[in-house]
Amino acid sequence: MNDPTTLAAGLLKGHRESIDRLDAILVYTLAERFKHTQAVGRLKVEHDLPPSDPAREAIQIARLERLSKEADLDPEFAKKLLNFVISEVIRHHERLQK
Repeated sequence: MNDPTTLAAGLLKGHRESIDRLDAILVYTLAERFKHTQAVGRLKVEHDLPPSDPAREAIQIARLERLSKEADLDPEFAKKLLNFVISEVIRHHERLQK
């Protein structure tokens, strides 16, 4: 007979392993994203463009809200996350312009 506690522990372990893999994917994906935004920042410096592009940011936020709804993720959470990422990108771009 299968012990419910043992079954639950096995399920918990499996979920946690999946979460760990997904966390790694998030970190590496963010790192790749920031490599590209750094390249954008360098281009902005070379062409004397402002560090922030509010029109682009608004488009990205609307896009992420749509994607989050499709993925059944809270759109407000997704918006907060993207706003945080965008603020970091702008901070990096401003640092490049100094």
